[in-house]
Amino acid sequence: MLKWRPSSVPMTTPEQLRTRWYSRGPNGFTLPELLIVVAIIGILASVAYPSYLSQVRKGRRSDALQGLAQLQQAQEHWRANNPSYAPNSLLTTAWPEGLGIASTTAGAYYTLAIGEAPSGTAYTASAVARDSQAADTGCTTLTVTVDKGTATNTPALCWSR
Repeated sequence: MLKWRPSSVPMTTPEQLRTRWYSRGPNGFTLPELLIVVAIIGILASVAYPSYLSQVRKGRRSDALQGLAQLQQAQEHWRANNPSYAPNSLLTTAWPEGLGIASTTAGAYYTLAIGEAPSGTAYTASAVARDSQAADTGCTTLTVTVDKGTATNTPALCWSR
């Protein structure tokens, strides 16, 4: 019959544990390891950040779309009571003397304007990017042209998601 012999199990004192812990080697990171990690993070950030900004600018286009839709509604309301569409000079004038719309969109990323000489059947409205949104390549000016009830949006790529 086998007996369990506690004497065969080595005793570990706190001093032995401390000695064993410190004798494993240094803890932490070396400078080259830390520099490699920082370099990798920098490379990833330099790739990801421009892509992130591009997506943010694309999302902000909805501010222009909303502003132009509001301007279109105001123009139709104006046209129902007047012989022609309102010119740009009446954009910010309060209703009933004007359209009563702010010259910037709600998010202040675009400036709204009405094209020259709107007629009784046609007008052109535009939203021009400002500040950080001006870096939205190819989509700095979004335009809607209404002619005899038909709206045309340009550039078409900027109006789709």
